Order: sequence, then C-alpha cells, then structure tokens
Amino acid sequence: MTEPTSKPVDPLPWLEEMPPRQIVAELDRYIVGQGAAKKAVAIAIRNRWRRMQAPENIRDEITPYNIIMIGPTGVGKTEVARRLARLAGAPFLKVEASKFTEVGYVGRDVESMIRELVDVSITMVRTEREDDVWPQAEERAETRVLDLLLPTAPRVPDDPEAERHAKAREQLAKDLKEGKLDDREVEVELTPQNFPMPEWNSPPEGSQDPGFNMGEWLQEMIPKRKKRRTVKVPDARRILIDEELRKMVDMDDAVNEALDRVENHGIVFIDEIDKIAGERSTTGPDISREGVQRDLLPIVEGSTVQTRYGYIRTDHILFIAAGAFHVSKPSDLIPELQGRFPIRVELTPLTEDDFVRIMTEPESALTKQYQALVAAEGSTLEFTTEGIREIARFASQANDKMENIGARRLHTVMSTLMEDILFELPEGGKRHILLEVEMIRTKLKAVLENDDLRRYIL
Repeated sequence: MTEPTSKPVDPLPWLEEMPPRQIVAELDRYIVGQGAAKKAVAIAIRNRWRRMQAPENIRDEITPYNIIMIGPTGVGKTEVARRLARLAGAPFLKVEASKFTEVGYVGRDVESMIRELVDVSITMVRTEREDDVWPQAEERAETRVLDLLLPTAPRVPDDPEAERHAKAREQLAKDLKEGKLDDREVEVELTPQNFPMPEWNSPPEGSQDPGFNMGEWLQEMIPKRKKRRTVKVPDARRILIDEELRKMVDMDDAVNEALDRVENHGIVFIDEIDKIAGERSTTGPDISREGVQRDLLPIVEGSTVQTRYGYIRTDHILFIAAGAFHVSKPSDLIPELQGRFPIRVELTPLTEDDFVRIMTEPESALTKQYQALVAAEGSTLEFTTEGIREIARFASQANDKMENIGARRLHTVMSTLMEDILFELPEGGKRHILLEVEMIRTKLKAVLENDDLRRYIL
C-alpha cells in the first residue's frame, strides 16, 4: 500500500526575480539580524536572474560567487541558506564536510552530494506537477471508488431500472463527497511498490549507458504481481489518487526539468567546512583533511558528475560553506579551494537583545510555537514583555557559563520552563497561563545555579 499523498500547498514565491533589498526583507520575516549574510546571499540569488538575461554567448562564462559563512554555532548560518532555498523554490541540500571520505574511516564519495541534490530536485518537480493535476486525479479516483461501490450500468432509453440505477449512483456520489461512506469497505487492486535498490553505477561490459543502474534493471526484470486488498473508502481514495497522479505526471519530462533546475538553480550548503581545514598531520585521520578538500575542489570549481539520470554540470550550482573556525581559520584551507569561495561573511554572536527579537519578531517565533501547542489543549498562553526579557537573560547567561550554542539555547531554556506546564496541561482543564518575571525567575534560577542540573537540563 502506498503512503497517503498530502494535499497540495500554495507554491512558494520565486525570489530570483526580486531585487536584493526585497530578498533581504523576505529573510527578515524569519531570521533576526545577520544583515551581512543576508545581503551576500541576496546578491548571489539575484545574480542568477541576471545571468539568464545576459547574451547567450557569455551566459555560460558567468559563474556564481560562492559564499563562506564564518561564525559560532547557533547564529543562523544554516537557517539563512535553508530559508533562502525554501523561499526561492530551489533544490537545496545540506551536507557536512566531515562526513566525506577520510583515511581509515568509511566516508561518502564527494560526488554523492550532487546525486542527492538531483533526487531532491526530482521530488520537488514531481510534487509541483502532482499539485497541478491534483483536482483531476481526485475526481478520477472518486469515479473509480464509485465504480467499486456501484458499477455503472448501460443507459437504456425509457428503462425504469436504468433510471433508478443512475439516481442511486448520483446519491452515492453525493454521500461519498460528504463522507457518509467512510465506514464502507471496498476491494482494490494494488501494484506492490518497488523497494529502493542500491545504485550500482558501474555499467556492465559493453553497455554504452553511463547512467545504467543495475538495481533498477533488476527491478524491471522482476515481474510485478498485483494483489487485491480490502480497505476502507478513505484509504481506497488515497491509493487511487496516488495511482492517477503517477499516470498523469510525465516523469521523463519532470526529470529533464529537475536536472535543469539543479544545474541553474541548485544550492549546496556545506557545513562544518572548518573540520577539514588545518595543517596536515603525519599521524591519525587528519592526514586526509587536505585530500577531502582536493576532492571537493573540482565539484565546486565546476565539473561533470554522473548520476543515474544523466550527466550534471556543477558550474552554476551555488555552494555556500559554513564553519565556526574556532581552532582553524579560512586561510588554512588549500589556496585553490579558498579561491572558489570569494565571498566571505562573518556572522556576529547573538546578544541578549537579539534573543528578545528572536522570540518576538519572526513569523514562526518560539513564543508563537508554544502558544500554538498550548492552544491545542484548549488553553491560552501569554508572555509578558518583561518575561520574554528574563528568558533572554537566562539564555544569554547559560551561553556565557557553558558552551555557547547561540539561539539553540532558547530551545533548551524554554523546554525547561514549559516542561511542567505541558505535562499537566491535559488534566488541568481550559485555563489561561501567564508567564511573568517572578514565575520564570523561580523556575530557571534554581537550574542555572545548580551545576549538575545546568549541565543536563540547560
């Protein structure tokens, strides 16, 4: 049985056509501060639109200016890149540089990031196309459910039996839309879904197809046996909608569009790049740091990567790297890789005032998230202005006394503060919860002053 297909959502705005100032304004709705980083990525995104307007003879020569973000953990490096890709509707992939192949360890091939980006893009395009044809697929699925409940009879003029059958089917269709038949069961025919097979990229001897995948070939050779299963009407409708969507979406065309998006609009975020920087060591796994950088170089510089769907050129993929660089510094990277990240942006550590803004200004602020959780139980949650300031002060103090984890500290402080409230909420009935300074101070002061509790709770 296939997974239930979610209903379509509104498409995201296309940011590449927006001026940089408007792109920064869009990011300001979700991320507090870090204006330099927002400005750099906004220019990089706008440059993609500018490149597409350039004459064709020079278009391929205009390569993106990759960005390297420098700053401690929790200040928004990943969130800037992720939110930008989400708003722009671009294929986005986050990878960690430390997970790639190292001497003495089982790592990943560097080119795998491009293959994963292709998979992300194909899923994105397929979802968009399914959303476009969703109403037609839903209508076809309902017709098929009706056929299972009451098969269509041939219409015969002046035949009372045929007229009664038609009226019964109309009434059945109305009941189906109103959900009155959700308890009924029908028998549907299912095609078992293929299990994911390993991607064996080496083509067999004599094969001219560079994207040949032995796993997919074996799946095609195995006969697909259909099976019948009795399910409830809502489950049958979801199954049939999935089948209709697969019929209506041309996957070959979707793959071609997805590959084009990867090459011209893809974004790869390489996190923890500082972990592969530093001087070469004569012992231990550090000897592979420079090797990982040299493997990354051709991908970032621009090369052709083989995937199961065809070749992908990485010349115009935007690469955004990030790292805290506590021990090493960007100049410890090999010169060739440094040259491929010409834009360097330093993100500033978060202050107490920043924490206050983070909890109040973004559209998905932490206070609004907890208010939504409490509202699910029929109660209301209110933060006073002084209370929010007190939470920010405790978070800032915790970062000073322990490891500085930036805005993530707000999550740990809020979870400690709300733990008892959320635990007792279902049993307390509907009520109004007001978080004032004294209540917050009493709850958090004992934790912050206790070294053992602070270590494990905050």
